Amino acid sequence: MSKLLRKVFSFRVFRNFLSAATPFGVRMVRFFRNPYEDYKHGASLALDKNGIVSQINEHTQNIAKRLQPHRKNVDGGLYVGVTGVSYMFYYLAKNPLLSENKTSYLEKAVEYLSPALETSAGDRTSFLLGDAGTHALAAVLKRELRDETYADHLKSYKSLYSQYLNPNFLKCGGDEFFVGRAGYLAGALWVARDIQIQIFTNEELYKICDVMIASGREYSRKHGSRCPLMYHYYNTEYIGAAHGISFILQMLLSVPGYLEHNKSAAHDIKSTVDFIASLQTEEGNWPCCMEEIGLPEHKLVHWCHGAPGTVYLMAKAYLVFKDQKFRNACIKAGEVTWNKGLLRKGPGICHGVAGNGYVFLLLFRLTGDEKYLHRANLFAAFMTTDEFLRDARLPDNPESLYEGTAGTVCYLADLLVPDTAAFPFQNVFS
Repeated sequence: MSKLLRKVFSFRVFRNFLSAATPFGVRMVRFFRNPYEDYKHGASLALDKNGIVSQINEHTQNIAKRLQPHRKNVDGGLYVGVTGVSYMFYYLAKNPLLSENKTSYLEKAVEYLSPALETSAGDRTSFLLGDAGTHALAAVLKRELRDETYADHLKSYKSLYSQYLNPNFLKCGGDEFFVGRAGYLAGALWVARDIQIQIFTNEELYKICDVMIASGREYSRKHGSRCPLMYHYYNTEYIGAAHGISFILQMLLSVPGYLEHNKSAAHDIKSTVDFIASLQTEEGNWPCCMEEIGLPEHKLVHWCHGAPGTVYLMAKAYLVFKDQKFRNACIKAGEVTWNKGLLRKGPGICHGVAGNGYVFLLLFRLTGDEKYLHRANLFAAFMTTDEFLRDARLPDNPESLYEGTAGTVCYLADLLVPDTAAFPFQNVFS
C-alpha cells in the first residue's frame, strides 16, 4: 500500500479522534463562526474582480516558489502532486476573463506536468492518485496546444479500460472516485467534454457501468444493505464524494443514455439515490458512512465527507429525475454549509473553505438565486481575513489541488465566471 493510500485508509482512525473529547472535556471546533450577514434580495452584488485576480496571482506565485515541478513531487497525482498544479494552470488558461495570461499559464501547465510524464505517480489505474489522471490531463493540455502527441496520451488512458472490467481488480473497493471505476468514468467524461472527441463508445462506457451495478448489487446482497446498491472502500461503506456511494451514483447518472440502456439498473440507481436522500439530517448534513446512521450529530461538513460533496449527487438526481425533493436536499445542504462551512482545516477543496464555497456556485447555477453568489464571494473573502490566516490549519500539502491553494485558485477563477463554474471533474450540468 502506498504512503498516500495508507493516509487515506487511516481516515477512520482520524475521524474517531476528531469526534473524541480532549483531555479537558472540550470538543474540537471544526469551523469558524460565520461573521457575515446573508444576502438581502435586491442588494447589489459587487464582485471585486481586481481583488480576485490579485489573490490568484499571489497564490500562483507562492505555489511556484514552494512546490517545484520535480519528480520528487509527483506522488499523489492530481490529488496532491504536481499534476494537480498543472491542472490548475490549465484551468486558468481556459478562463476567458484571464485570457491575457493564457500563454504563460499553458507553459506553466506543461512545466508542472512534465515530471509526472517522466515517472509514475504510483498507481497506473488510479485517476485521482495515479497515472490515469496524468494521461487524461496530458491529453487535454496537449490538444489545447495543438500538439499531436495528445493522441498518445488518449491511447494510454484507453489502454487501462479492460482492467476496470475485471470484477475484482481492486479488493479494497474498485468502484469509488480516487482509485476506482467512478474516477475512470469521471476522467473519460471530462476529457471527452474538453477536447470535444468521444473517446469511448457509449457501449464501452455502459460495460463499465454494468460492472459497477453488478458490484453494488453483490455487495448489497452479501451485507444485507437497506438499498439495492452499496459499495465499500477498505470495508467502510462511505457515503460522501471522496470514497463513497454518492460519487459512484453521480457517475452512473452522468453517462449519457445509460438509464435508458439498462432499465433494471436504472431502477436500482433511482431507489438507492432515494435512500441516500432520506439519510439527510434536518440540519442538512449526511453521515460519513453507513455505520454512523442514527448518531445524534454528524460533524464533518466537507466535500470529502458530508453535505458539500453529497450535494452533487442530489443536484444531478434533480436534473435527471426532475424530482423536487432532490432540489430541496440541495437547498438544505447549502444551509449547513453556510452555517458550518468556514472550516479551520484550511483553504482546500477536499476539506477546506474553497471546497465548501463551491456548493454555492453549484446552487447559483442550479437555482439562479443570487443569494448563493453572495455566499460564494464571502467564502472567498473570508480566506483573506486575519482570523483565517492566523488560525486556520496548514494543510499537509499546502500548495496542492485538493488539500491546498491550487484548488483555491480554481475556485477563485470560477468566481469570475459563475455561470460555468464547476468543481473539478464533477460538473453536474454536462
